[in-house]
Amino acid sequence: MRINKKLSVTTALLSAVALMAMSPIAKQADDTNFKNLKVLPKNISKEEMHKTMEEWEHALGARCSFCHARNEDTKKMDFASDAKPEKQMAREMYKMTQEINKKYFHAEKDSTGVYKESSINCYSCHRGVSHPEVIRASEMPKPPRTDMPVPGPKPADGQQPATPAGAPTSGK
Repeated sequence: MRINKKLSVTTALLSAVALMAMSPIAKQADDTNFKNLKVLPKNISKEEMHKTMEEWEHALGARCSFCHARNEDTKKMDFASDAKPEKQMAREMYKMTQEINKKYFHAEKDSTGVYKESSINCYSCHRGVSHPEVIRASEMPKPPRTDMPVPGPKPADGQQPATPAGAPTSGK
């Protein structure tokens, strides 16, 4: 009788521990509840948040402190703060790329509610610099044209085309 009582108590305790480990309260301690999310999904996982921030970091060639303010009291980054205007600009740019991808490239959302990477993203314009230089197409150097025929008279049927001046000859 004594063995059954110990076995029952042990089983009950193990069951209680297992139930607590699976409960939402235990999961809440593992999940990070991000504050002040305005364009990213409120339920984004820690892994997805890290992946997203790392993508933006590489696309802009910047560090966290480019968009996020430092709390001088705690000497840590205050990721929820809106003190830096770059953070609001990042939000606007993110919304812009989502709208373009949805409208023109028919992008779909993933399971977290973020548009799947489609045709454009931050790197499309930034190319690793935080403030991409705006260059008018008319100010770009013109590449040499390779689709144009060599200038000069057209050869008559059965004749070789004329060799442009200064071009090497075959030596025949």
